[in-house]
Amino acid sequence: MAATRQKLIDGALAAIRSHGIAGTSARTIAAAAGVNQALVFYHFGSVDALLAEACRDATAARVAVYRARFAQVRSLGELLDLGRVLHEQERAEGNVAVLAQLLAGAQTDERLAEPTAAALRLWTAEIETVLHRLLRDSPVAAIADPAGLARAISAAFVGLELFEGVDPAGGRDALDALERLAVLVEVLDDLGPLARRALRTRLRPRPRS
Repeated sequence: MAATRQKLIDGALAAIRSHGIAGTSARTIAAAAGVNQALVFYHFGSVDALLAEACRDATAARVAVYRARFAQVRSLGELLDLGRVLHEQERAEGNVAVLAQLLAGAQTDERLAEPTAAALRLWTAEIETVLHRLLRDSPVAAIADPAGLARAISAAFVGLELFEGVDPAGGRDALDALERLAVLVEVLDDLGPLARRALRTRLRPRPRS
């Protein structure tokens, strides 16, 4: 029973990689899984329910692969380096494409919206933890928003999958721009005590009138 469910989950992911969300159906999933398509409905009730579980299952597994490496990151530059590696590996295996396709499907199918958002939150939570740790003592801590930055980074790396499809050079430029921002923050971290204090004062949020 469990083996069949896993075959169907793997088949759903394979169908999305091969056919996109629009071409994924009980038939294409069953063909990829090597089982009868009636088993989709027997085990999951609907194609959407299967896709939701496949999204959660696959993302949780991939996040677990990188969790120890996230914990070892010691600078924004290292975080970006890991992001590049992660993006290339996940792109090569088709996992970024799966998430991008599910996001596209969720725009018109609310049954896919929450599981896809939950999958993104798994990545975001890991990145946010790193950002909180890295920015805690930074001069930019007063204006930094680790939660918002984590969401922006997650969205950027998923969006690059679509962007690179039509403009590979533009995708590389986007990553290079992120790297320059990371270098800027690290330069600010190296300022002397007086300069850091002055910068914190300038960056401190002002009360609204």
